[in-house]
Amino acid sequence: MTKNMTRDMTEGSPAKLILKFSGPMLIGNIFQQLYNMVDSIVVGKFVNKDALAAVGASGSLIFLIFGLTFGLSAGISIVISQYFGAGDYDKVRKSFATATYMIFVAAVIMGLIGFFVGRPLLNLLGTPPEIIDQSTIYVKISFLGILGIAGYNGISAVLRALGDSITPLIFLIVASILNVVLDLLFVIVFKMGVPGVAIATIISQFVSATGCIIYALNKIKILRMPLNEFKPDRDILKKCIRLGIPVALQNSFVSISMMALQSVINSFQATIMASYTVVNRIEQLVMQPSMSLGAAVASFTGQNIGAGKIERAKKGMRSSVIIILIFSLLMLPVMYFGGEYIMRLFTKKEDYEVVRNGVEGIRITCLFYSFLGLIFVTRNFLSGAGDIKIPMIMGMIEVLVRVSLSIYLSSIIGFHGIFWATALTWFATGIFGAIRVISGKWKNKSVVSESI
Repeated sequence: MTKNMTRDMTEGSPAKLILKFSGPMLIGNIFQQLYNMVDSIVVGKFVNKDALAAVGASGSLIFLIFGLTFGLSAGISIVISQYFGAGDYDKVRKSFATATYMIFVAAVIMGLIGFFVGRPLLNLLGTPPEIIDQSTIYVKISFLGILGIAGYNGISAVLRALGDSITPLIFLIVASILNVVLDLLFVIVFKMGVPGVAIATIISQFVSATGCIIYALNKIKILRMPLNEFKPDRDILKKCIRLGIPVALQNSFVSISMMALQSVINSFQATIMASYTVVNRIEQLVMQPSMSLGAAVASFTGQNIGAGKIERAKKGMRSSVIIILIFSLLMLPVMYFGGEYIMRLFTKKEDYEVVRNGVEGIRITCLFYSFLGLIFVTRNFLSGAGDIKIPMIMGMIEVLVRVSLSIYLSSIIGFHGIFWATALTWFATGIFGAIRVISGKWKNKSVVSESI
């Protein structure tokens, strides 16, 4: 086996390894966010605020369906990282083959479901009549491209489990730049509006998936196998599904809570909807360091649990918590005092109410960024250790807290209640995850040493 494109994370400084691994992922995640951010900026600047609201109104629905395929990718990553840490490279190859079939089938099923039930779900969310047609078009086109994003996230999960965070980054950057160019071309030149940004996104996603897969198969020798051996393994499939389904459900719970929140937002006027859309896009960007660090923690933990190095996994967790707390403290003044300038990047000059409402929301949620970071770190640590039921419970907590508080608080203090509901959801979920990690009950959850 050639290890030039993989990284063994069972030796060396945990903090340095996690930071080195998460660095490329951070850059990649930021570029990935450009997909949705550029969509919002382009329609907000060059179409109108209704188009901006339409794109935002579809976000939670799209994540609901996509989240299921993301969860399966996470299950694959756990299995592969632990087999890699244990030095069982034959099982790594079998896991890769199994994952390919599983992701393809799941993407087709989820894509069809999203395409045909998109409009009924948008109606269920109370999407205003003036934007529902545009939202429906955006949703349908997005689900036509689900194979692209599922393929990219699937191969990325495999590579990151092996310690390679560079290859996914390279092709994601290329695709992100392509997305910007196509957005501007389709909207400004061809006047395609909301459909234009959706088409630009799926084209870019297919480019990133195709390029990443071809390059990885050429460079990562551990993944190569004869075509007649490229078939699913029943036992590994069971493990991937058993580990992936709870993560998929956790993603779905989070998405359901966001959909419920969207239904509350839809009860306000289009100005509030546009404000929330912009704040959500900004906070998706702010989340990226936490998401990147969390993904690094998952790979680090998986490899070390597979190698039987529990104390080393704990040391990596402690280092990650310190890193995320430092980042949160640094971002607090930036977002509290600079939120207005960032909001204006998404809006026209005359949309001052959209900016004002958004700034008020940012100043609430930025106070809780440390708890948001804690969610990603603890959730990924537990997932990497194989303690996959707890992340699912964390998702359930997000549903209960966000839904109940958004309805209650918005009825008392208006749209500010939406942002307080989000902030308090981060607090409750982050604390729960931290308590589970401290309890140590994750130590005997390794999937490599068990039999199904």
